[in-house]
Amino acid sequence: MALSEEELLDRVADGWRSGQGGAIVTANVDIVRAATRDPALAALVGRSEIVVADGMPVVWAARLAGLPLPGRVTGASLVHSLTGRAARENRSVYLLGGEPGVPEAAARALTALRPGLRVAGTCSPPFGFDGNPGAVREVVARVRAAEPDLVLVGLGFPRQERIIEALRAESPRAWYLGCGAGIPMAAGRFRRAPVPLQRMGAEWLYRLALEPRRLAGRYLRDDAPFALTLLAAALRDRLTSRSRR
Repeated sequence: MALSEEELLDRVADGWRSGQGGAIVTANVDIVRAATRDPALAALVGRSEIVVADGMPVVWAARLAGLPLPGRVTGASLVHSLTGRAARENRSVYLLGGEPGVPEAAARALTALRPGLRVAGTCSPPFGFDGNPGAVREVVARVRAAEPDLVLVGLGFPRQERIIEALRAESPRAWYLGCGAGIPMAAGRFRRAPVPLQRMGAEWLYRLALEPRRLAGRYLRDDAPFALTLLAAALRDRLTSRSRR
């Protein structure tokens, strides 16, 4: 189902009222690339209730294939719009992920923007905790005890989606957003690209300029060639389907 950001917010709010939770995946080029190469990761994404396109190449590929999407819906944007809807609905949010102090800083920034927002808790688990079943159980227990309505999980794909599955087993009525760098972004650790760059699909260049050592390999070696392949395949499929008519 293709959803706009506003439609996604309405669906989450409806779920809160009916006691039904779910998971949201914001599929950027990196996630799509990983899912197309690993069936287990594709199945992981497929078990989520909502999957939206976080990345203009994904939106463009859908349009070229004749499957237009309402538009790009990013994790960074949803961090703000979902917490805004949570404040309006008197719902609570839990922030999971980021370096020590980052989720707390993000919580302060979000509540400053939305005074009615209730923060159920924050957690900055140590790197590699997801490889320790005991540490995972401890994190899951902390979140469950807080009884949040919305959980922002910023651990990167696929770690955050795997933790979300563990959380859902214990707290199925909450909604979960895998938001990648959305938590440190909300905390003000770095800014999003200017809107014109976002609309052009060049936000990745801005991120690359901010964190070249961390992102160069992923963006230039892996994601950029895959994005071109994805667009070419979508165009080829569109032309092939037209020729068969």
